[in-house]
Amino acid sequence: MPGSNCTQATEFSLAGFTEDPATQVTLFLLFLLIYLVTILGNLGMITLIRASALLHSPMYYFLGNLAFVNLCTSTIIPPRMLAGVLLGKKGITYAGCMAQIFTFGLFVAAECFLLAAMAYDRYVAICHPLLYPLVMSPERCSRLLTGSYLLGLTNGMGQAIGMSSLFFCSSSAIDLFFCDISMLISLSSSDTTLSLVILRTSSSLIGVPSLLVVLVSYGAIISTIPSISSAEGKRKALSTCASHLTTVSTFYGALIFMYLIPRSDTSRGGDKWAAVLYTVVTPMLNPWIYSLRNQEVKEAWRRLRNNKMSLDV
Repeated sequence: MPGSNCTQATEFSLAGFTEDPATQVTLFLLFLLIYLVTILGNLGMITLIRASALLHSPMYYFLGNLAFVNLCTSTIIPPRMLAGVLLGKKGITYAGCMAQIFTFGLFVAAECFLLAAMAYDRYVAICHPLLYPLVMSPERCSRLLTGSYLLGLTNGMGQAIGMSSLFFCSSSAIDLFFCDISMLISLSSSDTTLSLVILRTSSSLIGVPSLLVVLVSYGAIISTIPSISSAEGKRKALSTCASHLTTVSTFYGALIFMYLIPRSDTSRGGDKWAAVLYTVVTPMLNPWIYSLRNQEVKEAWRRLRNNKMSLDV
């Protein structure tokens, strides 16, 4: 029960990165550059996949939606963070905090399942190439995509409902640059049992199965690649898998560091930079990882550029 001298919070205070003005300007310029590159990179990837017939396959269907999810994720936290760094605005309303929890929970969960779907797609393509057109039919891909968004929506709603029952004192301050649900639960002055159950259940039902699909798929892929007779086939398989594994490692690595590694209160300073990695940096890296490492994406860019040059002439 909340104390008698505690009034319900209508606003939370978000911690900044530093109080030094020069460092704040540097961080603002850095985060602004990352934000602009994120927007341009993901929009460019979506446009390329839609425009190039070379990329009209299940793998790039999922990649285009991953770029869309990253684009949405990048509009939830970075703009508010940029305003906080530049203007020193550390306050966020209760409603704004709830909106962040819902939307971020939705797109993070959707990304987990999209990464799992992409791993499954690579498993079928490499381990069962003859069955690939049948297994990864347009209908199956649509169901996998729809399921990813519906599970993300369920996660976002569950986290928002769990948070709505909590009571916060008006002096509540969050030691991060966004409304992180685990930190909000620890700040609440009311019974957090239901919220903790929802958080742990959703984390288990979303993180564990999706990560298992990735691990099992790549375990099968690694055992299959040596048996591919063609050197070009091996190179292509390793190229597409390396891009996806880089994305998965960055995304899950930051989440594991943030939420699963126990640490004392005095050692939580790294949480801010781990949070920066998966909320700001990872959405920026994904399109460039696939652009730089994937030969089909490079070829699609080349053809699109050549077509534009020929039209200009």
